[in-house]
Amino acid sequence: MSKIEKVLIANRGEIACRVIDTLRTLGIASVAVYSDADADARHVRLADEAVRLGPAAATESYLRIDRVVEAARATGADAVHPGYGFLSENAAFARALSEAGIEFLGPPVESIETMGDKITARAAVIERDVPVVPGISRPGLTDADLIDAAEGIGFPVLIKPSAGGGGKGMHRVENPADLPAAVAAARREAAAAFGDDTLFMEHFVDTPRHIEVQVLADKHGNVIHLGERECSLQRRHQKVIEEAPSALLDEATRAEIGRAACDAARSVGYTGVGTVEFIVSAKRPDAFFFMEMNTRLQVEHPVTELVTGVDLVEQQIRVANGEVLALSQDDIVLTGHAVEARVYAEDPAAGFLPTGGTVTALRYPRSDRRGPVRVDTGIEAGSVVGSDYDPMLAKVIVHADDREQALRRLDEALAGTQLTGLRTNVDFCRFVLADADVVSGKLDTELLDRLAPTYTRPEPTVRAYAAAALTAVAASRGAGPWGTETGWRIGGAQPTVVRFTGTEETGEVHVSVLGDAVTVRGTGDEPRLDWSGTARIAGAGSGESGPTDAAERPVVDGFSTPVTVALDRGTYWVSGEDGTYELQLAKSTSKDRDGAHGGDVVSPMPGAVVAVPVEDGQTVTKGETLVIIEAMKMEQPLTAPHDGVVSIAVRAGDKVTAAQVLASVTATETEES
Repeated sequence: MSKIEKVLIANRGEIACRVIDTLRTLGIASVAVYSDADADARHVRLADEAVRLGPAAATESYLRIDRVVEAARATGADAVHPGYGFLSENAAFARALSEAGIEFLGPPVESIETMGDKITARAAVIERDVPVVPGISRPGLTDADLIDAAEGIGFPVLIKPSAGGGGKGMHRVENPADLPAAVAAARREAAAAFGDDTLFMEHFVDTPRHIEVQVLADKHGNVIHLGERECSLQRRHQKVIEEAPSALLDEATRAEIGRAACDAARSVGYTGVGTVEFIVSAKRPDAFFFMEMNTRLQVEHPVTELVTGVDLVEQQIRVANGEVLALSQDDIVLTGHAVEARVYAEDPAAGFLPTGGTVTALRYPRSDRRGPVRVDTGIEAGSVVGSDYDPMLAKVIVHADDREQALRRLDEALAGTQLTGLRTNVDFCRFVLADADVVSGKLDTELLDRLAPTYTRPEPTVRAYAAAALTAVAASRGAGPWGTETGWRIGGAQPTVVRFTGTEETGEVHVSVLGDAVTVRGTGDEPRLDWSGTARIAGAGSGESGPTDAAERPVVDGFSTPVTVALDRGTYWVSGEDGTYELQLAKSTSKDRDGAHGGDVVSPMPGAVVAVPVEDGQTVTKGETLVIIEAMKMEQPLTAPHDGVVSIAVRAGDKVTAAQVLASVTATETEES
């Protein structure tokens, strides 16, 4: 077998960049592919070559099998790495590459087909005596079949699509009365996400923890596992924080679940890198059940790499080259503890709505792929984050001697991750890491859903207001960016007052600047904003048109920490170890930032309308769902702000923009009075 010399990465973002990193280490040439939206993306510049696939829509670019295969042919790539998502678990893609004589850096087609259908996957692993969750799983189950079987399975039940992964289309149902609507929603979501609405149902395990095992298999029948990962910290079945190893398992259980994972891989003749996912009761760790197998590299693979010292992408290439595994099971030793946080473009304080925009400034902690701090990312300052792809922007991963130190190190690394221009979940991740149950390792898959309603966006600190005001003054050069001539110059005799929009408690916030003397005052009753002292900026930039890095290190009363300040269309983004804040100049208060007026229901993000459950002219009640939109592979119901008569402005299938009015509710007389 000839050795692989050039690899095309059929993906984008941080995973494409991560694969390119290993290819460089191995001296293998890399080929990137891109859509129009990614023409200037980081992964395109890192690769040795790049090929355009098509327009921004994934269906016209990254999901076009014919175009990806042709790109591999045209560039002479002898192998394709699929990353994760997109075509990574698509059997037709693997088959097309095989027919073209191009090596697929993944398992055989038959393995993908069997494990890609959760019903056939259950049947396959049962043959190997791998335990599975009680449920109903056969092809062609109707809504009635599922509803009739639920009582026998026992509530709560979990409805799951047979195709796909990532938690999309999964619905937990506690009450039998809610089952018909949940089944209908699951079918719709599965069809939209995977083109297959086949469903099955399982009993929902009490106090569940999500434990997955990394497996590695060569083409000579050797299969080993590289320990487990704890992935219970997830919301809406999407993982947020992962760690290795799990604090739940002892050595005996770790060996047992590892053997089960290897048996699951053997059941389908698996080769390459894969992950077997188990559901484990927190009350009975020795009672674990097979959920599914992901026939690809996982997003959270770095935590396994850091505790084992094994480069999983390198292993994929070695297996594809036909090499016998150089590692035995006894060679795999888990050293220390690793934790990863996924950085998403989403707003946790607004129900995790996907966000978007231009990255105005970006700073990561110093990192290395081998730790102790590692950052996998595909974005940089100036990157545009849209709604066409998954909202994950980066991963911050750390390694330490033990779990306590690893959690502390991750919090410090997130404090040093300063990303401005759009809302992210960085502060939420730090909030989660500080939770007592998380610190003690008392985890389950519903913990984040319980924590999320208690999270609020951090209130701006005095340091944040001072940094933004100093930046505004430095940038103004005599004309305040709030729109008035100040006559102020550096070294002048008159103070400059910068006015920011505050909250109901703080009122408008006034920051007075004269040389190094800075005073912060709120017009409300919040005393924490009454502060005066010295403040200056070490390393200030200038200019106010467009995204601008305007400050590097504000020094307040002689104390200095790295803080990123960026101005974008009248908003000062301030990001530092205390959090990330959006400070609006006082002139920006003419309407709320979401553009909602009265009874208007507006889209919080660009997307597509997938359902309109009510009719135009219908009488609705406050909180009733009016329109359901989909963006970044997630559905978002939009509800009536109050009782009244609804006017619908869109139809299912319509594309919508952020802040577009989708419906309007005219209040009833009772409501108006």
